[in-house]
Amino acid sequence: MSIPPPAGPQQPHGPHQPPQQPYPQGPYGPPGSPQGPAYQPWAQGYSPYNRPAPVNGLAITSMVFGVLCCLPGVGLVFGLIALRQIRRRGERGTGLAVGGSVLSGIGLALWALMLATGGASSFWEEVKQGARDGADASLVKGDCFDSPSGALSGGTEVVTGVPCSGEHDGEVFATFRLRDGGYPGDASVSGTADERCHGLRDSYAMDAWAVPDDVDVYYLMPTEGSWAAGDREVTCVFGNAAEGGNLTGSLRNDATVLDADQVAYLKAAHILNAAVESAPDEEYVEDDLPGHRAWAGRVAAALDGQARTLRGHDWPAGARTPVTALAAGLDRARAEWAKAARAKDADAFHQHYDTGLRLLDPKQAVPARKALGLETTPPAGDGEDGGGPGGGGSNRGGSNGGGSDGGSGMAV
Repeated sequence: MSIPPPAGPQQPHGPHQPPQQPYPQGPYGPPGSPQGPAYQPWAQGYSPYNRPAPVNGLAITSMVFGVLCCLPGVGLVFGLIALRQIRRRGERGTGLAVGGSVLSGIGLALWALMLATGGASSFWEEVKQGARDGADASLVKGDCFDSPSGALSGGTEVVTGVPCSGEHDGEVFATFRLRDGGYPGDASVSGTADERCHGLRDSYAMDAWAVPDDVDVYYLMPTEGSWAAGDREVTCVFGNAAEGGNLTGSLRNDATVLDADQVAYLKAAHILNAAVESAPDEEYVEDDLPGHRAWAGRVAAALDGQARTLRGHDWPAGARTPVTALAAGLDRARAEWAKAARAKDADAFHQHYDTGLRLLDPKQAVPARKALGLETTPPAGDGEDGGGPGGGGSNRGGSNGGGSDGGSGMAV
C-alpha cells in the first residue's frame, strides 16, 4: 500500500482545492499518463490478517463418528472437546461439533438399549453370518453345486449352485454343527466330519444299491480362520471319486421320493448294514478272536431284527412271497452267525462265518427289490469276495477322496 507524500509547494492545499488522491506508481509513470496503461484504484488493500478463522478438526471428527454410529461414545467426547476449543481459540465448527455430539448421543443411547435387550448379540451374529455367507455359498441338504476347480479335494471356499438334474461336482446330503469352544485343530475337525458324514449318508441315500460305485463321501468343514468368525458347520457331500469325474442327477432316495413300502424295506436293511459296519479293526480272526466273536453276535442279532421287521410289515400282494422267502434266508444265516459268535477257536469261527456269509448272497434280495421297484443290481463290492470280515460291507473311503461307497447290501 502506497503512502502519499507530504504536501509541497507544487501541491498547495486550500479550502477551495481538495487534495489530490495518490495513485500507485507503475513502471511507466502515473496511471493515465501517455507513458503507460491506466490502473483502477484497489477497492480493498491485501492483508494476511483478512483470512477467515480455521474450522476445528475435532468438530469434523465428531460429526463423522456421529453419522457412522460405529463408535458413538467417541463422537460425543470429541464433540464436547471441540466446543471448548472453539470458544477458547475463536475457531469455526460449532455446528459440526453440536451436530456430531447430538448424533453420537443418540447412537450411544441406541447401543445401550440393544445391550439391555440382547439386540447387540443378535446383530453381531448376523454380521458374522453375513461374513460367512460372503466366504462361501450357503448350501443346504439336497443342493447340487460346482466347485471352481471342478474337484472336491483340497480347499473349496466358493461354490456355485446348479440344478441336480444336470452334471455337477457335488450334492449335499447332510449338514451339522460342531460344538462351540476353541478351535480343536484340523485333525479333530476332519475326524469328526468323516465319522458323522459317513453315518448320515444312509438317511439321504437310503438305498445303497442305487448309489454308483464311483461315488464317495466328501465334506466341507471349518478352517481355523472361519472358526474365529463363528463358523461351526460341516457340509456332507456326495462326489465322484474319479479325478475330473462328476455326478448326473440326484442321488436322493428317502421318504421324500420313495413310497412307504420301499422305505420300510430299506429301514429293515439298515439294521443289518449297521451291524456289518461294526467289524473289528483287526482284519484277521487270529489277531482278535474275542472281537470277531462279538461282531458275529451283533450280526446275528441284526439278522433276527431284520427278519422280524420284514415279517411285521403289510407288503403289497406282489411283494409278499419274495419278502417272505428273503426273511427265511435271513433266519438260516442268523443261525450260522450265532454259532460263529460262540466259536472256541479261529478255525471254528471261519467254518460258521463262511457258511453264514454264503447265505447272505445279495442275489437273494433281488426278487423282493424288483417287486418293490428298487434297484436290483448289487454294488460292485458286495458278494463272497467283498474283502475283510465284512464280506460285502461298505468300503469306507478316506475323507475327501478314496474308496467307493457301495453300502453293505448283504442280502438286502
